[in-house]
Amino acid sequence: MRSQFLKFAVAGAIGFIVDAGVLYVALAIGLGPYFGRVVSFLCAAFATWQINRRLTFVVERAESLWTEWLRYLSAMSVGGACNYGTYVVALVFLPKMTVAPLIGLGAGSIIGMFVNFAFAKWWVFRAQN
Repeated sequence: MRSQFLKFAVAGAIGFIVDAGVLYVALAIGLGPYFGRVVSFLCAAFATWQINRRLTFVVERAESLWTEWLRYLSAMSVGGACNYGTYVVALVFLPKMTVAPLIGLGAGSIIGMFVNFAFAKWWVFRAQN
């Protein structure tokens, strides 16, 4: 399980880079910090799903890719809600500065990671019997 958590954390770090990159592009094109964050979350979730399904949780799969993706997105949305809530709190309480979204994103990612790992391991990528 330690090895899986480490791989999950690496996938999460890559997801964080995707998340932050897409968020700042979304901010630059005028989507705003809240809607832009939703778009960046979806992109990061897709990226981490691809990594986790191939490297972190290698199990026999009986369901379709679409079913797995929807299950993963649903599971990550629980941690994503914790992540988004932390992000919003950071935007409200931090001084208005360019790195405020990044600080909120980072703090939220750490909080959401533990919830997301549990859901991924025991619900999304559980071994099929």
